[in-house]
Amino acid sequence: MSAAREYELDEKYGQCEWPRPPQGGWTADDLDRLPNLPPHTELIDGSLVFMSPQTAFHSRAMRLFEFALLDQASDALDVMREMTVKLDDINRLEPDVLVLRAGADAGPRDTFYRAEDVVLAIEVVSLDSKARDREVKPRKYAGAGVPHFWRVEDDCGLPVVYVYELDPAVKAYQPAGIYHDKLTLTVPFPIEIDLTAINRRRP
Repeated sequence: MSAAREYELDEKYGQCEWPRPPQGGWTADDLDRLPNLPPHTELIDGSLVFMSPQTAFHSRAMRLFEFALLDQASDALDVMREMTVKLDDINRLEPDVLVLRAGADAGPRDTFYRAEDVVLAIEVVSLDSKARDREVKPRKYAGAGVPHFWRVEDDCGLPVVYVYELDPAVKAYQPAGIYHDKLTLTVPFPIEIDLTAINRRRP
């Protein structure tokens, strides 16, 4: 799904200049039109958030979860990595890995998914994203109704997974477990992941 509002940029807008926010901040649809944004730019409360370079742990953790979930998810679900999710007009986040309902794609040129199509959002915590991944993003995902959220932390090179489930009555996540070495769950579907396999080419 891709949409954008029209707005004007100064003719001298160059590759070395950062975007100047309009009054009221950017909108989720602006991410598709702003030129020269760094890869993996997110929008939180109308402000652009730029990602730092990924560590090897971060990249390997994403690969581990993407491959394992692709292998175990039913045909009714799909798995993507590093695609943005439009939560509302001023919040468009990019989970490291997400599970969504199959058929959520409107076409090959999609740049984001709708929150209502997301079943699970996974964030791998990095040094510069701790506050966002531990506090801001879970609150945003829960408020948008995403039913499952995992936060992945680095423990001496091995992932520790903090699992949360949505309490729909209060639109907040409740902790459902902390997993070391092996992740075994029955929701959102039967999942078993060897967390010690992070450095293997295939989990």
